[in-house]
Amino acid sequence: MSNLAVDHYVVDVLLPDLVGHDHSPAAFLIYLYLWRQAAARGKAQLSYTTMAADTGLSKASAQRAVALLRRRKLITTRKEAATAVPEYRVHRPWVGRVPG
Repeated sequence: MSNLAVDHYVVDVLLPDLVGHDHSPAAFLIYLYLWRQAAARGKAQLSYTTMAADTGLSKASAQRAVALLRRRKLITTRKEAATAVPEYRVHRPWVGRVPG
């Protein structure tokens, strides 16, 4: 079993922001899930059905979560064709910021 290192910012800031402010615990869950899936290669290619099955969310909840994460610029997606399975890249915009 391998470990996944998560930045303190994710729990201290992103968790209350997505769950409390945006009222979307699903977005936080999908963000962590995509982070894990993309950890080895820097990207992950997953369908909404796979995300839903792996996280226990509904497909519609996974879709709404992805839309919110894209809008917040926490992930980007790319598709080869309109019907292709998207490729996700997870962003950590807080890395490299100068405090204050």
